[in-house]
Amino acid sequence: MPGMTPLTFEILLALADASRHGYGIIKEIEHRSGPEAAPSTGALYLALQRMQGDELIREAEAPPGEDARRKYYRLTPKGRDHAEAESMRLAALVASAREKKLLAGGAS
Repeated sequence: MPGMTPLTFEILLALADASRHGYGIIKEIEHRSGPEAAPSTGALYLALQRMQGDELIREAEAPPGEDARRKYYRLTPKGRDHAEAESMRLAALVASAREKKLLAGGAS
């Protein structure tokens, strides 16, 4: 499977442990990757729409105690499989970078 866009992977990561609404996804990306990595609202919702069409995510009920007026999203089994495959692909690239002494912990 070829790599996916960074935004798609960030969204899948944001939804890996909980259902979230759009703003919650943006805040999760900011928390993990920094404010400069956060997508614009327009880019996020276009990606969410595409990812729903690709059956990577689907709408979900609001978690207990959360605002039921917001639209929440969650991973589908296909989305989880794609996120796992991309994680393994990226881990292999990082291992190669370590072997080539581009990162600490590489072969000596």
